[in-house]
Amino acid sequence: MDTIFLIGGSAGSLKVLLEVLPELSANLTFPIIIILHRKGYVDSQLVNLLNAKTSLNVIEPDDKEPLSPGNIYLAPPDYHLLLEQDKTISLDFSEKFNFSRPSIDITFSSAVKIFKENTFALILSGANADGVEGLKAVKANNGTTLAQNPITAEVNYMPLQAITQSKIDFVLNPSEIATFINKLNVS
Repeated sequence: MDTIFLIGGSAGSLKVLLEVLPELSANLTFPIIIILHRKGYVDSQLVNLLNAKTSLNVIEPDDKEPLSPGNIYLAPPDYHLLLEQDKTISLDFSEKFNFSRPSIDITFSSAVKIFKENTFALILSGANADGVEGLKAVKANNGTTLAQNPITAEVNYMPLQAITQSKIDFVLNPSEIATFINKLNVS
């Protein structure tokens, strides 16, 4: 397992995920991590909703849980999700970053230290600039950066900031995201 696909989003991104998840290949050879800005309480219904939309296993991980190919990990509310060198998940309750916990920047920056050029990081709809610094870290390590086309975003601020403040490799419409992810499976 050398590849990881990261998805960060906030307001308006759930709609995109509900469009993308049903189209994902059932036999992905890498994990996907989703970091959504969520309320600070446990809401298991979101995991159930996402699981109902995909043949992949959606998990809200525990601390020290190992990554497995073909799983989708949803960052728990009110915790930063980091990755350790042994490819396990570390949950952290430190200060909010960019007004957010979980912070997209923190997850992206932590993942690229392990997966380097095999890191793919996508920013979806949202209302703040969380993710920009993480995308810069991914780019600095020769990873691949992506953003939702701001024209298609319910709240275009987050993908617009990603595009204007960092070097984005691909700007995708929601209908193109699953195809992009599925093609990584055969590379």
